[in-house]
Amino acid sequence: MTQLIPSFGAHRVFVEPWTEQFASTGWIVLMGFLVAAACGLVGNYLILRRMALVGDAISHSVLPGMAIAFLLTGSRGSVAMFLGALAAGVVTTVIIETIHKRTRVKQDSAIGIAFTSLFALGVVLINIFAAKVDLDQECVLYGEIAFIPLEPIVSVAGFPLGPPTVLRMAVVAAVTVSLVLVFYKELLVSSFDSGLAVSLGINATLVHYALMSWLSVVVVSAFESVGAILVIAMLILPGATASLLACRLPLVHGLAVIHAALSSVLGMHLATWLNCSVAGAMVVAATGLFTLAWVFGPERGLSRRWLRTTANEPESGAPPAAASR
Repeated sequence: MTQLIPSFGAHRVFVEPWTEQFASTGWIVLMGFLVAAACGLVGNYLILRRMALVGDAISHSVLPGMAIAFLLTGSRGSVAMFLGALAAGVVTTVIIETIHKRTRVKQDSAIGIAFTSLFALGVVLINIFAAKVDLDQECVLYGEIAFIPLEPIVSVAGFPLGPPTVLRMAVVAAVTVSLVLVFYKELLVSSFDSGLAVSLGINATLVHYALMSWLSVVVVSAFESVGAILVIAMLILPGATASLLACRLPLVHGLAVIHAALSSVLGMHLATWLNCSVAGAMVVAATGLFTLAWVFGPERGLSRRWLRTTANEPESGAPPAAASR
Protein backbone atom coordinates (compact mmCIF):
# COMPACT_ATOMS: atom_id res chain seq x y z
CA MET A 1 0.00 0.00 0.00
CA THR A 2 1.37 3.41 -0.98
CA GLN A 3 2.20 5.67 1.92
CA LEU A 4 0.01 8.76 2.27
CA ILE A 5 3.06 10.84 3.19
CA PRO A 6 6.40 9.81 1.63
CA SER A 7 9.22 8.92 3.97
CA PHE A 8 11.46 11.83 4.86
CA GLY A 9 15.11 11.70 3.92
CA ALA A 10 17.21 14.70 4.91
CA HIS A 11 19.81 14.11 2.21
CA ARG A 12 17.21 13.71 -0.54
CA VAL A 13 15.15 16.71 0.60
CA PHE A 14 17.85 19.22 1.57
CA VAL A 15 21.11 18.16 -0.08
CA GLU A 16 20.32 16.64 -3.47
CA PRO A 17 18.33 19.64 -4.77
CA TRP A 18 21.42 21.85 -4.34
CA THR A 19 24.00 19.31 -5.53
CA GLU A 20 22.96 16.71 -8.11
CA GLN A 21 19.83 18.65 -9.14
CA PHE A 22 21.16 22.19 -8.81
CA ALA A 23 20.78 22.94 -12.54
CA SER A 24 17.02 22.48 -12.18
CA THR A 25 16.54 23.62 -8.60
CA GLY A 26 18.29 26.95 -9.10
CA TRP A 27 16.02 28.07 -11.96
CA ILE A 28 12.87 26.85 -10.21
CA VAL A 29 13.67 28.63 -6.95
CA LEU A 30 14.76 31.78 -8.77
CA MET A 31 11.54 31.84 -10.76
CA GLY A 32 9.49 31.29 -7.61
CA PHE A 33 11.29 34.14 -5.89
CA LEU A 34 10.84 36.54 -8.81
CA VAL A 35 7.14 35.76 -9.07
CA ALA A 36 6.49 36.05 -5.33
CA ALA A 37 8.58 39.22 -4.98
CA ALA A 38 6.94 41.04 -7.89
CA CYS A 39 3.47 39.93 -6.82
CA GLY A 40 4.18 40.81 -3.19
CA LEU A 41 5.33 44.36 -3.94
CA VAL A 42 2.25 45.08 -6.04
CA GLY A 43 0.06 43.19 -3.61
CA ASN A 44 1.09 45.51 -0.76
CA TYR A 45 -0.76 48.34 -2.48
CA LEU A 46 -3.76 46.15 -3.20
CA ILE A 47 -3.96 45.33 0.51
CA LEU A 48 -3.69 49.01 1.44
CA ARG A 49 -6.50 49.83 -1.00
CA ARG A 50 -8.57 46.86 0.19
CA MET A 51 -8.60 45.53 -3.37
CA ALA A 52 -6.88 42.19 -2.92
CA LEU A 53 -9.51 40.37 -4.97
CA VAL A 54 -8.75 42.47 -8.05
CA GLY A 55 -5.78 40.19 -8.53
CA ASP A 56 -8.20 37.27 -8.40
CA ALA A 57 -10.31 38.86 -11.15
CA ILE A 58 -7.35 39.60 -13.41
CA SER A 59 -5.79 36.16 -12.93
CA HIS A 60 -9.02 34.48 -13.99
CA SER A 61 -9.52 36.76 -16.99
CA VAL A 62 -6.37 35.43 -18.68
CA LEU A 63 -8.25 32.33 -19.81
CA PRO A 64 -10.63 34.08 -22.26
CA GLY A 65 -7.82 36.44 -23.23
CA MET A 66 -5.62 33.58 -24.35
CA ALA A 67 -8.45 31.83 -26.21
CA ILE A 68 -9.45 35.01 -28.06
CA ALA A 69 -5.80 35.75 -28.88
CA PHE A 70 -5.51 32.35 -30.54
CA LEU A 71 -8.72 32.84 -32.51
CA LEU A 72 -7.51 36.20 -33.80
CA THR A 73 -3.91 35.28 -34.56
CA GLY A 74 -4.07 31.52 -35.10
CA SER A 75 -0.87 31.26 -33.04
CA ARG A 76 -0.12 29.65 -29.68
CA GLY A 77 3.18 31.48 -29.43
CA SER A 78 4.14 33.02 -26.11
CA VAL A 79 3.94 36.58 -27.50
CA ALA A 80 0.35 36.17 -28.75
CA MET A 81 -0.73 34.45 -25.54
CA PHE A 82 0.96 37.11 -23.40
CA LEU A 83 -0.61 40.02 -25.28
CA GLY A 84 -4.04 38.40 -25.24
CA ALA A 85 -3.90 37.71 -21.53
CA LEU A 86 -2.56 41.20 -20.83
CA ALA A 87 -5.36 42.83 -22.83
CA ALA A 88 -7.88 40.74 -20.91
CA GLY A 89 -6.40 41.90 -17.62
CA VAL A 90 -6.67 45.56 -18.58
CA VAL A 91 -10.23 45.06 -19.84
CA THR A 92 -11.09 43.40 -16.52
CA THR A 93 -9.88 46.46 -14.64
CA VAL A 94 -11.93 48.77 -16.85
CA ILE A 95 -15.05 46.61 -16.42
CA ILE A 96 -14.69 46.60 -12.63
CA GLU A 97 -14.22 50.37 -12.43
CA THR A 98 -17.07 51.03 -14.88
CA ILE A 99 -19.53 48.86 -12.97
CA HIS A 100 -18.45 50.36 -9.66
CA LYS A 101 -18.56 54.02 -10.71
CA ARG A 102 -21.47 53.97 -13.17
CA THR A 103 -23.86 51.92 -11.06
CA ARG A 104 -24.81 51.52 -7.42
CA VAL A 105 -22.99 48.19 -7.27
CA LYS A 106 -20.20 48.21 -4.69
CA GLN A 107 -16.63 47.41 -5.63
CA ASP A 108 -16.49 43.93 -4.14
CA SER A 109 -19.63 42.96 -6.04
CA ALA A 110 -18.21 44.48 -9.24
CA ILE A 111 -15.06 42.38 -8.81
CA GLY A 112 -17.14 39.24 -8.32
CA ILE A 113 -19.26 39.96 -11.39
CA ALA A 114 -16.24 40.68 -13.60
CA PHE A 115 -14.03 37.72 -12.71
CA THR A 116 -16.76 35.06 -12.60
CA SER A 117 -18.26 36.22 -15.90
CA LEU A 118 -14.92 36.40 -17.70
CA PHE A 119 -13.72 33.11 -16.28
CA ALA A 120 -16.95 31.43 -17.36
CA LEU A 121 -16.51 32.95 -20.83
CA GLY A 122 -13.00 31.50 -20.95
CA VAL A 123 -14.25 28.05 -19.98
CA VAL A 124 -16.91 28.17 -22.71
CA LEU A 125 -14.40 29.29 -25.35
CA ILE A 126 -11.89 26.62 -24.37
CA ASN A 127 -14.59 23.93 -24.46
CA ILE A 128 -15.84 25.05 -27.87
CA PHE A 129 -12.44 25.48 -29.47
CA ALA A 130 -10.46 22.97 -27.39
CA ALA A 131 -9.51 20.90 -30.44
CA LYS A 132 -8.13 23.97 -32.18
CA VAL A 133 -6.61 25.85 -29.28
CA ASP A 134 -4.84 22.80 -27.82
CA LEU A 135 -4.46 24.66 -24.51
CA ASP A 136 -3.59 22.85 -21.31
CA GLN A 137 -6.27 24.12 -18.94
CA GLU A 138 -4.57 22.68 -15.84
CA CYS A 139 -1.37 24.51 -16.72
CA VAL A 140 -3.31 27.78 -16.97
CA LEU A 141 -5.08 27.20 -13.68
CA TYR A 142 -2.24 25.73 -11.60
CA GLY A 143 0.91 26.44 -13.59
CA GLU A 144 3.94 24.21 -13.72
CA ILE A 145 7.04 25.92 -12.54
CA ALA A 146 8.89 22.58 -12.65
CA PHE A 147 9.00 22.82 -16.46
CA ILE A 148 11.17 25.96 -16.34
CA PRO A 149 14.50 24.03 -16.53
CA LEU A 150 13.30 22.30 -19.72
CA GLU A 151 13.15 25.57 -21.65
CA PRO A 152 16.03 26.40 -24.00
CA ILE A 153 18.65 28.73 -22.56
CA VAL A 154 18.78 32.19 -24.12
CA SER A 155 22.30 33.36 -24.94
CA VAL A 156 23.64 36.79 -25.85
CA ALA A 157 27.01 36.98 -27.59
CA GLY A 158 27.65 33.40 -26.55
CA PHE A 159 26.95 34.12 -22.88
CA PRO A 160 24.05 32.03 -21.47
CA LEU A 161 21.47 34.10 -19.61
CA GLY A 162 18.72 31.67 -18.72
CA PRO A 163 15.30 30.34 -19.72
CA PRO A 164 13.11 32.94 -21.48
CA THR A 165 10.33 32.71 -18.88
CA VAL A 166 12.78 33.48 -16.08
CA LEU A 167 14.30 36.36 -18.02
CA ARG A 168 10.89 37.88 -18.70
CA MET A 169 9.92 37.57 -15.03
CA ALA A 170 13.26 39.08 -13.99
CA VAL A 171 12.58 42.11 -16.18
CA VAL A 172 9.06 42.44 -14.75
CA ALA A 173 10.38 42.18 -11.18
CA ALA A 174 13.12 44.76 -11.85
CA VAL A 175 10.66 47.18 -13.41
CA THR A 176 8.29 46.63 -10.48
CA VAL A 177 11.00 47.59 -8.00
CA SER A 178 11.93 50.63 -10.11
CA LEU A 179 8.32 51.82 -10.33
CA VAL A 180 7.83 51.43 -6.58
CA LEU A 181 10.96 53.51 -5.93
CA VAL A 182 10.20 56.23 -8.50
CA PHE A 183 6.49 56.62 -7.72
CA TYR A 184 6.65 55.78 -4.03
CA LYS A 185 5.02 59.03 -2.88
CA GLU A 186 2.21 58.90 -5.43
CA LEU A 187 1.41 55.28 -4.67
CA LEU A 188 1.59 55.82 -0.91
CA VAL A 189 -0.62 58.91 -0.75
CA SER A 190 -3.21 57.71 -3.25
CA SER A 191 -3.46 54.34 -1.49
CA PHE A 192 -4.20 55.87 1.90
CA ASP A 193 -6.21 58.97 0.96
CA SER A 194 -7.22 59.75 -2.61
CA GLY A 195 -8.63 63.12 -1.53
CA LEU A 196 -5.28 64.16 -0.05
CA ALA A 197 -3.57 62.94 -3.21
CA VAL A 198 -5.74 65.24 -5.35
CA SER A 199 -5.05 68.20 -3.05
CA LEU A 200 -1.30 67.56 -3.50
CA GLY A 201 -1.65 67.62 -7.28
CA ILE A 202 -1.52 63.83 -7.70
CA ASN A 203 -3.92 62.36 -10.24
CA ALA A 204 -5.29 59.55 -8.09
CA THR A 205 -7.36 58.10 -10.95
CA LEU A 206 -4.34 57.88 -13.23
CA VAL A 207 -2.27 56.27 -10.49
CA HIS A 208 -5.03 53.75 -9.89
CA TYR A 209 -5.33 52.70 -13.52
CA ALA A 210 -1.54 52.59 -13.88
CA LEU A 211 -1.30 50.33 -10.83
CA MET A 212 -4.04 48.05 -12.16
CA SER A 213 -2.38 47.91 -15.58
CA TRP A 214 0.95 46.94 -14.08
CA LEU A 215 -0.83 44.40 -11.89
CA SER A 216 -2.08 42.85 -15.12
CA VAL A 217 1.48 42.65 -16.44
CA VAL A 218 2.72 40.99 -13.24
CA VAL A 219 -0.14 38.50 -13.09
CA VAL A 220 0.14 37.54 -16.74
CA SER A 221 3.91 37.14 -16.43
CA ALA A 222 3.49 34.92 -13.39
CA PHE A 223 0.58 32.69 -14.34
CA GLU A 224 2.67 30.56 -16.73
CA SER A 225 4.62 29.27 -13.75
CA VAL A 226 2.20 29.37 -10.83
CA GLY A 227 -1.16 29.41 -12.57
CA ALA A 228 -4.16 31.69 -12.41
CA ILE A 229 -5.18 30.41 -8.98
CA LEU A 230 -1.92 30.27 -7.02
CA VAL A 231 -0.85 33.72 -8.22
CA ILE A 232 -3.62 35.14 -6.02
CA ALA A 233 -1.91 33.75 -2.94
CA MET A 234 1.42 35.24 -4.02
CA LEU A 235 -0.24 38.64 -4.39
CA ILE A 236 -1.64 38.56 -0.87
CA LEU A 237 0.49 36.37 1.41
CA PRO A 238 3.82 38.30 1.32
CA GLY A 239 2.18 41.64 2.10
CA ALA A 240 -0.24 40.17 4.63
CA THR A 241 2.63 38.47 6.45
CA ALA A 242 4.82 41.58 6.38
CA SER A 243 1.99 43.77 7.67
CA LEU A 244 1.83 41.61 10.79
CA LEU A 245 5.50 42.29 11.48
CA ALA A 246 5.87 45.98 10.59
CA CYS A 247 3.85 49.15 10.15
CA ARG A 248 6.06 51.33 7.94
CA LEU A 249 5.60 50.65 4.24
CA PRO A 250 9.33 50.52 3.29
CA LEU A 251 9.89 47.83 5.92
CA VAL A 252 6.77 46.00 4.76
CA HIS A 253 8.19 45.96 1.22
CA GLY A 254 11.49 44.58 2.47
CA LEU A 255 9.84 41.88 4.56
CA ALA A 256 7.62 40.92 1.61
CA VAL A 257 10.74 40.28 -0.50
CA ILE A 258 12.30 38.22 2.32
CA HIS A 259 9.04 36.29 2.59
CA ALA A 260 9.22 35.61 -1.16
CA ALA A 261 12.73 34.20 -0.86
CA LEU A 262 11.93 32.00 2.13
CA SER A 263 8.70 30.63 0.67
CA SER A 264 10.46 29.76 -2.61
CA VAL A 265 13.27 27.83 -0.92
CA LEU A 266 11.07 26.13 1.67
CA GLY A 267 8.45 25.31 -0.96
CA MET A 268 11.07 23.65 -3.14
CA HIS A 269 12.16 21.42 -0.27
CA LEU A 270 8.55 20.62 0.62
CA ALA A 271 7.78 19.65 -2.99
CA THR A 272 10.89 17.46 -3.09
CA TRP A 273 9.79 15.66 0.04
CA LEU A 274 6.11 15.19 -0.92
CA ASN A 275 6.70 14.85 -4.68
CA CYS A 276 3.93 17.36 -5.38
CA SER A 277 3.35 20.58 -7.32
CA VAL A 278 6.26 22.96 -6.69
CA ALA A 279 4.11 26.09 -7.06
CA GLY A 280 1.53 24.66 -4.69
CA ALA A 281 4.23 23.76 -2.17
CA MET A 282 5.62 27.31 -2.34
CA VAL A 283 2.19 28.71 -1.49
CA VAL A 284 1.83 26.22 1.37
CA ALA A 285 5.23 27.35 2.68
CA ALA A 286 4.14 30.97 2.34
CA THR A 287 1.00 30.18 4.32
CA GLY A 288 3.14 28.56 6.99
CA LEU A 289 5.23 31.73 7.27
CA PHE A 290 2.05 33.79 7.54
CA THR A 291 0.82 31.52 10.34
CA LEU A 292 4.08 31.96 12.24
CA ALA A 293 3.84 35.75 11.91
CA TRP A 294 0.20 35.64 12.98
CA VAL A 295 0.97 33.63 16.09
CA PHE A 296 4.39 34.99 17.08
CA GLY A 297 4.37 38.52 15.64
CA PRO A 298 6.20 41.01 17.92
CA GLU A 299 3.27 43.44 18.27
CA ARG A 300 0.18 41.93 16.65
CA GLY A 301 0.82 38.22 17.16
CA LEU A 302 -1.66 36.07 19.04
CA SER A 303 0.94 35.06 21.61
CA ARG A 304 1.87 38.70 22.22
CA ARG A 305 -1.76 39.64 22.68
CA TRP A 306 -2.24 36.73 25.07
CA LEU A 307 0.74 37.85 27.14
CA ARG A 308 -0.60 41.40 27.26
CA THR A 309 -4.01 40.15 28.33
CA THR A 310 -2.46 37.96 31.02
CA ALA A 311 -0.29 40.82 32.28
CA ASN A 312 -3.25 43.18 32.50
CA GLU A 313 -5.54 40.77 34.32
CA PRO A 314 -4.44 41.76 37.86
CA GLU A 315 -5.04 45.43 37.03
CA SER A 316 -8.62 44.89 35.92
CA GLY A 317 -9.63 48.31 37.24
CA ALA A 318 -7.20 50.20 34.99
CA PRO A 319 -8.45 51.33 31.58
CA PRO A 320 -6.92 49.55 28.56
CA ALA A 321 -5.29 52.76 27.32
CA ALA A 322 -3.30 53.14 30.53
CA ALA A 323 -0.97 50.31 29.61
CA SER A 324 -0.09 51.84 26.24
CA ARG A 325 0.69 55.21 27.79
